[in-house]
Formats: sequence, C-alpha cells, structure tokens
Amino acid sequence: MTVTVKKPATYEDLRALPETVVGELVAGELVASPRPASRHTLVTSVLGGELSGPFQRGRGGPGGWWILDEPELHLGGDVLVPDLAGWTRTRMPVYPDEPFFTLPPDWVCETLSPSTASFDRMKKMPVYMREQVGHVWLIEPVTRTLEVFRREGERWVLAGNYAGNERIRAEPFEAVALELEAFWLPSK
Repeated sequence: MTVTVKKPATYEDLRALPETVVGELVAGELVASPRPASRHTLVTSVLGGELSGPFQRGRGGPGGWWILDEPELHLGGDVLVPDLAGWTRTRMPVYPDEPFFTLPPDWVCETLSPSTASFDRMKKMPVYMREQVGHVWLIEPVTRTLEVFRREGERWVLAGNYAGNERIRAEPFEAVALELEAFWLPSK
C-alpha cells in the first residue's frame, strides 16, 4: 500500500523514512511505498539484465548507455525513484560519483503494481515530461503488458503496446530483440 503524506515535505522527511520503503517527493508531497514484491522485482531485474549487456556494455548491441536500478533522481523540487533508468553516454559521458542524479534520464521504466500504477501514471509521468525524458516504459506484471511511450513535444505518444510472450523491438532499444516471456513469473 502506498502512503501519501500531504504537507510541504522536505528531503529530510524523505531521508527519515525506514529502509523498508521507497520514498519520493512530488509537488511537495511525500509518497512512501513498500519495497517491491517478488513479481515486480523479477520484471525489473530481468529487464535490467537484458538491457545492460547490449546497451551498457556493448555486448551484442550498440552500447552507449548507462542503465541503472532504482536511481534517485532530483528533478527540480521533485525526488523520484524509477525502477530503471537510462542515460545515453552522449548526454552523460562520465558516470557521476554522487548519491543522486540531477540530469534527467533519456529513458525510464516503471513496473506497475496496484498500489503504484496511478501514482506512476498521474504524478510521475508529468514530471518526466517536464524534464524532457525521451521514453517511458510502463510494465504491468500481472497483465503481462508493456506500454512504450515516446515524448513528442509536450505530449506522450504510445509508441508500442506489447503483451504476453511476444518477441519485441521497443524504442529506444530497438537494436536488440527482447523476449517478454522472460519477464513474467511462470504460469502455474
């Protein structure tokens, strides 16, 4: 369950949260969510692994990216923690040795759960738009779907909608095919 504290929250409020939750600040509101469940963690771990080899390390792909799990983003007055984020090395040639990132990523992925889906869509996506993130992926492990959004001007355009066990090439990582089947818990 996600808990929202409505008050002008500060970064110190966020830091005071227990380590068992993920805290974020959006428009002055502190939002605390429990650590992700196993289904959520599987999707994020597999996707990060699939992208790191070809895009971060250049193994079987073009390289040229930094792909990170749960980076803390300080974007304007907001503090967000996407499940995954990526920066092209042309925009971030040197990896910063800092506790958080102030440069908006080029791509983010949010793994949706019933308690976070509305927050991810309604609160975080507008921040990503404001900060000119190029692509947002929304993965829903229960329905086994992936929505790929591309920023065009001041709006999100659905660039791809995938489901089930498809083999896909999705922006901005279309250079390598991904097998969605690897993301989901096996059927019983």
